[in-house]
Amino acid sequence: MLNEQIYTNARIVAADEIIPGSVCVRGGLIQDVGHERCNLPQAVDLQGDYLMPGLVELHTDNLEKYMNPRPGVDWPSASAVLAHDAQIVSAGITTVFDALSIGDISPKGDRMRQLPAMLQAIAQARENEHTRADHRLHLRCELSHEKTLPVFKELVDHALVQLVSVMDHSPGQRQFVKLEKYREYYQGKYHMSDEEMESFIVRQLENAQRYSDKYRRDIVAICRERGLSVASHDDATIEHAKESADFGMSIAEFPTTTEAANFSHQLGMKVLMGAPNIVRGGSHSGNVAASTLAQEGVLDILSSDYYPASLLQAAKRLADAPNHYDLPAAIATISRAPAQAAGLVDRGEIRIGLRADLVRVREHGRDLLVDRVWSRGQRVF
Repeated sequence: MLNEQIYTNARIVAADEIIPGSVCVRGGLIQDVGHERCNLPQAVDLQGDYLMPGLVELHTDNLEKYMNPRPGVDWPSASAVLAHDAQIVSAGITTVFDALSIGDISPKGDRMRQLPAMLQAIAQARENEHTRADHRLHLRCELSHEKTLPVFKELVDHALVQLVSVMDHSPGQRQFVKLEKYREYYQGKYHMSDEEMESFIVRQLENAQRYSDKYRRDIVAICRERGLSVASHDDATIEHAKESADFGMSIAEFPTTTEAANFSHQLGMKVLMGAPNIVRGGSHSGNVAASTLAQEGVLDILSSDYYPASLLQAAKRLADAPNHYDLPAAIATISRAPAQAAGLVDRGEIRIGLRADLVRVREHGRDLLVDRVWSRGQRVF
């Protein structure tokens, strides 16, 4: 039949089980999932490899590396988007929420200056059908920055915006409750003297006091009016988690303590942690390890954050570890769960009627390797 593909002799990673069998794709959608091997001559033999749903990434800063490949180097934005897109697809990611930061707390940062170029380049590449992954926008709102609210209001109605997160990276709380970790991170990253660092800390504390609470309330209210998914960020206490849930947030990004993660989960928020945290064996900020939350059974979503290939690596390690996650449950943290949390009900699972976003994956020792990727039934890698 015209525009029909059949993939057989596969280990199909479904929602709750691994099915030896075949998948039929027609018109960009999954038409059938069978438990039998297909003997039709046009069927593609996957030779026992895994067939997984396309991965869904909710929070990645990966584009920034291509916009600024070296300090002081601005790369053409259109080229940067395509290079970023190629890396995303090669990692098995078929839907990506590119995280654009509003409010740069860095004393030497370029995020605010680059924001319009990044947004325009993503939108243009998508409109021209130059991207292979499905790109959406995630607005990361740094609450302790004076320009965050007005800039957010300018961008929130862009058609690609579907996810918003609110965060406060001021010292002494949340991600940086340990002041020495704050100094280590920012002083090391931006090469500030001790005097510059002290001034930076004072300024950030003042800004947080002046803007954070008001901006959080206003941004969440705007998102509610538009039906946008909202994520908290770096919740550290039960009080933080309750506040986020009371605001109607659906995702708890990177909670820093077991208590905050457990309570967020109890309140119905989906707990998102970094896949690099799993691969590296812990948090670079000294906060709770994602593997600890996996053992508690409260890890819902993994995000590659700054390293796209970490998604599949982390899922494999999650499945291999002594916890609550077999391979289908681990793969759900990088496919079905993030899709549902972002309100995308047409993908994230190998099921009849959903988009044929598929990844052929081979085992190689402890790792899973991406072999081929299809988006809406069309091969893109």
